[in-house]
Amino acid sequence: MAMNTGGRLVAGSHNRNEFVLINADEIGRIKAVHELSGQTCQICGDEVEIINEEPFVACNECGLPVCRTCYEYERREGIQACPQCKTRYKRIKGFARVEGDEDEDGIDDLENEFDYVKSEPLGFTQTGGAVGSIYGGLAGSATSSKHDSSQGVDIPLLTYGEEDLEIAHNQNAIIVPPFSSHVNGIHGTTPVHPRPMAPEKDLAVYGYGSVAWKDRMEEWRRRQNEKLQVVKHQGGEGDFGADLPMMDEGRQPLSRKLPISSSKINPYRMVIILRLAVLGLFFHYRIRHPVPGAYGLWMTSVICEIWFAASWILDQFPKWCPIERETYLDRLSLRYEKEGKPSELADVDVFVSTVDPMKEPPLITANTVLSILASDYPVDKVSCYVSDDGAAMLTFEALSETSEFARKWVPFSKKFNIEPRAPEWYFSQKIDYLKNKVHPSFVRERRAMKREYEEFKVRINRLVAMAEKVPEEGWTMQDGTPWPGNNVRDHPGMIQVFLGHEGVRDIEGNELPSLVYVSREKRPGFDHHKKAGAMNSLIRVSAVLSNAPYLLNVDCDHYINNSKALREAMCFLMDPTSGKKVCYVQFPQRFDGIDRHDRYSNRNVVFFDINMKGLDGLQGPIYVGTGCVFRRQALYGFDAPAKKKAPSKTCNCWPKWCCLCCGSRKNKKGKGKKDKNKKSKHKEASKQVHALETIEEGIEVSTVDRPPISQEKLEKKFGQSPVFVASTLLEAGGMTNPVSSTSLLQEAIHVISCGYEDKTEWGKEVGWIYGSVTEDILTGFKMHCHGWRSVYCMPKRPAFKGSAPINLSDRLHQVLRWALGSVEIFLSKHCPIWYGYGGGLKWLERFSYINSVVYPWTSIPLLVYCTLPAICLLTGKFIVPEISNYASIIFIALFGTIAVTGILEMQWGGVGIDDWWRNEQFWVIGGVSSHLFALFQGLLKVLAGVSTNFTVTSKGGDEDGGFAELYLFKWTSLLIPPTTLLIINIVAVVVGVADAVNNGYDSWGPLFGRLFFAIWVIMHLYPFLKGLMGKQQGVPTVIIIWSILLSSILTLVWVRINPFVSRDGPVLEICGLNCDD
Repeated sequence: MAMNTGGRLVAGSHNRNEFVLINADEIGRIKAVHELSGQTCQICGDEVEIINEEPFVACNECGLPVCRTCYEYERREGIQACPQCKTRYKRIKGFARVEGDEDEDGIDDLENEFDYVKSEPLGFTQTGGAVGSIYGGLAGSATSSKHDSSQGVDIPLLTYGEEDLEIAHNQNAIIVPPFSSHVNGIHGTTPVHPRPMAPEKDLAVYGYGSVAWKDRMEEWRRRQNEKLQVVKHQGGEGDFGADLPMMDEGRQPLSRKLPISSSKINPYRMVIILRLAVLGLFFHYRIRHPVPGAYGLWMTSVICEIWFAASWILDQFPKWCPIERETYLDRLSLRYEKEGKPSELADVDVFVSTVDPMKEPPLITANTVLSILASDYPVDKVSCYVSDDGAAMLTFEALSETSEFARKWVPFSKKFNIEPRAPEWYFSQKIDYLKNKVHPSFVRERRAMKREYEEFKVRINRLVAMAEKVPEEGWTMQDGTPWPGNNVRDHPGMIQVFLGHEGVRDIEGNELPSLVYVSREKRPGFDHHKKAGAMNSLIRVSAVLSNAPYLLNVDCDHYINNSKALREAMCFLMDPTSGKKVCYVQFPQRFDGIDRHDRYSNRNVVFFDINMKGLDGLQGPIYVGTGCVFRRQALYGFDAPAKKKAPSKTCNCWPKWCCLCCGSRKNKKGKGKKDKNKKSKHKEASKQVHALETIEEGIEVSTVDRPPISQEKLEKKFGQSPVFVASTLLEAGGMTNPVSSTSLLQEAIHVISCGYEDKTEWGKEVGWIYGSVTEDILTGFKMHCHGWRSVYCMPKRPAFKGSAPINLSDRLHQVLRWALGSVEIFLSKHCPIWYGYGGGLKWLERFSYINSVVYPWTSIPLLVYCTLPAICLLTGKFIVPEISNYASIIFIALFGTIAVTGILEMQWGGVGIDDWWRNEQFWVIGGVSSHLFALFQGLLKVLAGVSTNFTVTSKGGDEDGGFAELYLFKWTSLLIPPTTLLIINIVAVVVGVADAVNNGYDSWGPLFGRLFFAIWVIMHLYPFLKGLMGKQQGVPTVIIIWSILLSSILTLVWVRINPFVSRDGPVLEICGLNCDD
């Protein structure tokens, strides 16, 4: 490597790309720090260095000459073994550890034990004509200059492997490799002959020494040098610590795990273990102490309690290792958005799904689309696909208006960096919108944009008003053509590209992201699989038109609240250290328009802030249906890449006596594999060479060897579309061959036809999985079974926000749909109790999935258990015999551990007590209503074939203000069970108190336990009671009728039981009075 030194000293290593240019006179111009040994590296062809007057030796078994660079590369990126004898490379003093290294006796090398760069003050020492150690161990030594270069030294910059011709004679430039290590100083240049090696072994078999290998090595070295950061500093004399060259920030991990503090998590785990022990003692007491006079009540209660304990275990242990995560967006930019170069961030296709524009207002959908188009991501890498599964012309026209307004809204959002970028929510914020805004034209342009948005809302509202009256002949387009979707159940596929084609730019002339309208074909006689089928159609359309490697799916009411949400996800998916095994990044759901007290637990904070953090510490969170960024290859049903395993231990890693003991056994196994090894020798070589192509900055790479699949099998799996099938093989996305737009659109229409999925694996192994109305749980479960892991991302500013049904009836219907999907999965072949063994699913992750499909069955024991207090109060019996001191301690310990567990969960999860208590209340309300109905509906659907209609949750906002919808009363059959429980427990409390008053002081003691039991049920149903009352002055008529009916029945039962009369009949005693007189 020739360099024009300009009369300055060159110090460093050619092989390691280390050079130091130091001012010198003509006498001491250039002298190598490391003289070469005369040996040639058998891998790259460079000469091997001299270390401590000996040639550098990488392998002590065969002595194959290998230079330091190749040795370090093989240990970091290769097979970690000698290419000739296959002996595993031992760690040499001065090199950092890699995975698989064991602690070695007699080696004290703490300075190089770990792979980090030291930041010691820079100093030049001239002792004996040598330049001392520079930058944490960069060895350099040369004949000293007459001038003392340690005086006034200034280090202006770090070059990228090439000399900066503008470096002045009084300045220094240091070129440091990516991984510098301590090497001792200069030594002689006596040539040493290479050790003999076996001539029958040809290194070309392994790919080493070939032109391709050298080219890849040079490319790898070039990448290493490009990652160095330029540091410019004009420092003062004597303080060089801040001037040291540092590793490029972009080379650091893009995210990191933040484990929960041990002071919070350790007590939590100890309480869980204690609670398990107390549960054991509790059931030991309950089973061994039946109630003689109420055996049926006792047996029923014990069975319910055992079920509750099992459910608690399934819910509790997946929260054993909760973690949090932190992302580094600046590092992502440094790595993939280099100045002066096109952005290297991956493309993202965004899916928005909608069905009924009457229940999902077009204005809500428009705001979601606008927030996507204005997100902080390169515009040429974002494509938005809107799925209209209702084929509504209202949605089509509203999207057309949205695309026009986007030409104004997108540049305004990016120019002033506003948050959120959904105009409805931005303009409705009650905050100081001038905060941190310094642009002089902001106020004027904001007022103009608000006026533009209000006009846009008027146009959308006009479309909605027109859509309420459908013409008899159906809708007609502007050119007089009938709207193809007039028949919702029988229409062709429709695709319209609104943005993204040439000629359509924003008002400032900038490019806009793509916006595509998609309505898949529907015909009678086909099962279209509801939302899952619509999402699979979007996968295929997007693969044909843009084929981004990552997909984001959001519901039509979930807008992007954090414009950097896509970048947050890329910090995990594009992280070269761990991103290859991540199938999706799930964001928590946050909601607008919910009352402050969150009466019906719409925010679901306990699940998103506690349960999901626990799952993130295992194999990752479950998929919740929206706000999730997928890896496209994971949706195609491919297995996760297998992590490269370290080579097995060989003789040089174990004591000799250990090799003698187990050598014969290894030989026996080796004989059987001898022929296979010969056949796979060339295969291993090509695999090793291929690894260089995927190397980036010295990280262990996870690879997956997918066997070649025939075109016939691919078409059987993915369908009869050659363009789409070809796109599935492109892991990095993009298009295979340039195709005309007309041909692409024709192919896109083909892949959304209603018969495309016939005799394929769509919905079975590919895409969103069919078989449940909650396709999200099933889809995530299948990915985890393939060995993928997911990530839970909780940025400080919520990434997405949506609308939630705050009305009691709508909320119960929403929970009913979720529970019905879980019942369908439980009764299918994909039930996690028996599916997916032998794959990549971890046990605690399986516990979580089992809990997610089993919880509706808890409704039966919960309903029975909530009825027991009323029965006990009406009959005068109880489920527990007279409590002894031992039993009192057990009961107190059980209730205490339950309370402490909840408190500690709230502490490490950051959840308030109000949210926790609302979650507990709605667990009972939903359990005795929605879950119960879902259980029976699921059984009827699976066993009797009775189909259940899919109810779309209303996404409309609260137009009347003041949470008027919260107090709206809508009667539904879901209200019957909790209403019944509420009334019978209130009546039972009245009866029990009346009985105690009638029988005297002694009856109050036994009554206390029964009253506590009944009040516990009433307290959990209190939000439901408030929902029944509504905001009106009087009680709804249906509630009055139902209460009178139940009260009459209970009165008759109570009279029949007659608790005021002794169970043995009336007691006759002689009063002592003579009545005859």
